[in-house]
Amino acid sequence: MTKAPVLTPRADDFPRWYQDVINKAELADNGPVRGTMVIRPYGYGLWERMQRDMDARIKAVGVQNAYFPLFIPQSYLAREADHVEGFAPELAVVTHGGGKELEEPVVVRPTSETIVNEYFSKWVQSYRDLPLLINQWANVVRWELRPRLFLRTTEFLWQEGHTAHATYEDARDFAARIHREVYAEFMTDVLAMDVVLGRKTARERFAGALNTLTLEGMMGDGKALQLGTSHELGQNFARAFHTSYLSKDGERELVWQTSWGSTTRMVGALVMMHGDDNGLRIPPRLAPVQAVALAIKGDEAVLAKVREIGELLTAAGVRVHVDDRTDTPFGRRAVDWELKGVPVRVEIGPRDLESGTAMVARRIPGGKEPVRAELLPELLPKVLEEDQALLLRQARERRKARTAEVATVEEAAEAAAAGGWARIRWADLGPEGEAALAERSVSVRCLVTEDGAVPDADDAPGNVAFVARSY
Repeated sequence: MTKAPVLTPRADDFPRWYQDVINKAELADNGPVRGTMVIRPYGYGLWERMQRDMDARIKAVGVQNAYFPLFIPQSYLAREADHVEGFAPELAVVTHGGGKELEEPVVVRPTSETIVNEYFSKWVQSYRDLPLLINQWANVVRWELRPRLFLRTTEFLWQEGHTAHATYEDARDFAARIHREVYAEFMTDVLAMDVVLGRKTARERFAGALNTLTLEGMMGDGKALQLGTSHELGQNFARAFHTSYLSKDGERELVWQTSWGSTTRMVGALVMMHGDDNGLRIPPRLAPVQAVALAIKGDEAVLAKVREIGELLTAAGVRVHVDDRTDTPFGRRAVDWELKGVPVRVEIGPRDLESGTAMVARRIPGGKEPVRAELLPELLPKVLEEDQALLLRQARERRKARTAEVATVEEAAEAAAAGGWARIRWADLGPEGEAALAERSVSVRCLVTEDGAVPDADDAPGNVAFVARSY
């Protein structure tokens, strides 16, 4: 009788495969309230490494971290009409506290533009106070109708940046810098994710923004996932909250603003972009554990060698975990580490001791080969970099192979329905075509120029739209 696979094959049921990986790799569980999640230690370890790297990049462009309250007076959101209209269906509103009805309901933070501006208006008085560059790491709540762990949850973790500038040009350039230097470089260089940088259409942009810059990735089933956004807010919120400054000329001027964010959705994207039928494949630069030194048998000589190799690899700069739990069968442990996507397993048993080798199993390209034990500290750092590059190359090749060049709305819809993306000239699609696609659950993910750059305007000549079904 054939043994059932550990995971549902992706080709059979991609959503079920995704849920299997989240469960079997011990990333997260559903929370007690619909749409919430409990992030387990292994999943949170991935988020911590994402957070640490991104935080360094955010600070490198001059931004400081702060914290703003979780509860926001409902009247704050009402000050910016487009903003409140855009978020109204997703709001969680508190009407009672301490056993009494509140004089004014408070909203559980869906995003912080409104409360940030309340304080920016106090902190910014003169041109000397600008630019004001703030980020916070926090949780937000948006009442989700169709929750899915990491991808769409009622509560999720994120970072949200908020800045104020003296001129439109400064704000525009800073939003683009975050888009490129923080988000794109992190996702490409650390997460090994192939991302398309583009501009959202008017239909898709953030509520209350003049422009939204986005990063879109193709998942393993051909659908698109938005991985981060950077918004030019113009003066909409500044006008609503009277966030102004005294210019060098002695004139009172409104500030120009940006906001930008990325979330724990990146963990879900990591699963769907890089995972295979055996589970996760974690990019080595991100992996909390880059290599696991695995004892096959429990005799003392084997255990001593495994621990020695662990020390040698640690000294070589590799993040290592020594697995000497020989009371658990070796096969089960090997499958668990494969599910968790650890890039390299170094397996040691009695025969390996006799031959002076270790069996090296590479998770990303697959395959095993014996390696002289003394060569491991030199070999593994090189292997990890090779596999990092391989993941990015595979993701990029998949997107290119599954993206069709089309000329009509019907062709774009058919390409998306077939499990891929379409590229179509914006002049051939336009807002009417975009609306027609939306009726078929297909959206314009972003606009790019003919050569793949981010366009300066929605209606710039030569703009090309990426069209896909999305999460």
